[in-house]
Amino acid sequence: MAQSVKILFVDDEPAIRASLPAILQLHGFDVTCAASVGEAVHELAAKPFDVLISDLNIGSPGDGFTVVSAMRRTQPNCVTLILTGYPAFETALQAIRSQVDDYLIKPAGVQELVDSIETKLRNRTPRQLARPKTLAQILRDNARKIADQILDEQRRVLLIPRPSLAEDERRSLIEVFVRYLADQMSSGNSLLTSEVIEWSRTHGRLRHQQGFTAAMLVEENRIACSAILDCIHDNLLVADVSRLIPDMKVLSGTLSAMLREAIAGHAALARAA
Repeated sequence: MAQSVKILFVDDEPAIRASLPAILQLHGFDVTCAASVGEAVHELAAKPFDVLISDLNIGSPGDGFTVVSAMRRTQPNCVTLILTGYPAFETALQAIRSQVDDYLIKPAGVQELVDSIETKLRNRTPRQLARPKTLAQILRDNARKIADQILDEQRRVLLIPRPSLAEDERRSLIEVFVRYLADQMSSGNSLLTSEVIEWSRTHGRLRHQQGFTAAMLVEENRIACSAILDCIHDNLLVADVSRLIPDMKVLSGTLSAMLREAIAGHAALARAA
């Protein structure tokens, strides 16, 4: 089996690229190496592979998911294996269970790796790819999770001087904010609707009443942006990569526009005081 098996091996550590592929070649595999996401995408676009073996973290944490996603889109029947030094990394394990054929803990034994490759290839069946999700869909599906992360981060770094809402009310408001973002991305532009403008200005006025400064509004926006980007990163394997950049542009523009309107509402109340 090994003699005809073509493997794409992706890892940013030169020592591992020099050693493990050489050992796999001794077992009869045809191995192509890549040191980055860009190199991996170039290789998988150029020729077919039977197996992808990727480190989980290529330059940045979770980059291996990006390679897996690209392989799933272009070569859906390729066996995908992830190498990780973080077996308890919850996000990795969730993605592995749903999208990746197997994962191995570094340093993986050669025989363990070979056995996994051969077992997965023997049991390989044609895949029916799930329809990829837009970023708007991903945000709607994860609104509660995003809200919880934002609340946790606000508690950690952003003390509200005069809190006037219960936590459930704050969570509901954040979920509305996430749904507004999703609606803007569905529309394809970051030009705010009158409803979103009024919501943002009302939010700014509320924050003024709670003792927020304009700088605190900016920090709150950063926290929200970080939570949303984490959510997108966690869902790269199911994202529609063909729309990823346009959607991200709309997302960035919408977050900036909502922040401007919130600051305008905050400033209007400050002038009236």
